[in-house]
Amino acid sequence: MRAGQAAFGFTLGMGSSLNAELLSRSGIDFVMVDRQHGSWGEDSAIAALTAIHGSSAVPMARVARNDYTFIGRLLDEGVMGIIVPMVDTPEQARVAADSCLLPPEGKRSWGWGRAKLYGADYADRINEELFVAVQLESAEAVENAEAILSTPGIDGCWTGPSDLALSLGFHPSEMDERDAHARALETVLAACRNTGKIPGIAGRSVEDALNRASQGFRFITATSDGGLLDAGAAAAVARLAAFSG
Repeated sequence: MRAGQAAFGFTLGMGSSLNAELLSRSGIDFVMVDRQHGSWGEDSAIAALTAIHGSSAVPMARVARNDYTFIGRLLDEGVMGIIVPMVDTPEQARVAADSCLLPPEGKRSWGWGRAKLYGADYADRINEELFVAVQLESAEAVENAEAILSTPGIDGCWTGPSDLALSLGFHPSEMDERDAHARALETVLAACRNTGKIPGIAGRSVEDALNRASQGFRFITATSDGGLLDAGAAAAVARLAAFSG
């Protein structure tokens, strides 16, 4: 991403460590355990991270909210990227960064669990290797985008286009036809360029993810485990129905 290349990921929302194991070994760049909207408890999230370990995909997680303990527990279990939802101000971004980074850069507590598998030098390099992204998904966040992204310790964003649409006053299904939505996304991209941070977005499909990459986004989720299952089942049923029809 720092070299200007797009990284694509799958969101894990179904609460299945088997899904995590399968998709992390698909060749995708990263997988994201979604603890905001996904069906994950603490134990099942740990099981997913265990299943992902040793694969080619970078393990990431979205926390339920901007909370010191929620963030720290996932870091302790070995995630290498944290996505923090609903960050609207630089002050909230500072809380997120402090929760993620060990002193002196932040206020993360010393001590970890599964993360010890990264080696004895984990603490020496985790601040540099960890990807910390905030979600810019409101009109207020877009207005404050440059100040938010200027916060030390914030590496980039993961824009939530659907919540952004709602904040701008229209249904997410209308986002592609609304100039206000396009302008808001361009404001985020410009803020990332101006601050040297990585622009990200939640893609709605593989095609949408590729379109977002062409727009300049670099940290992009393409679909989810549930989305892949739905799409595969629909394609299979369509073929079977065509045969029987």
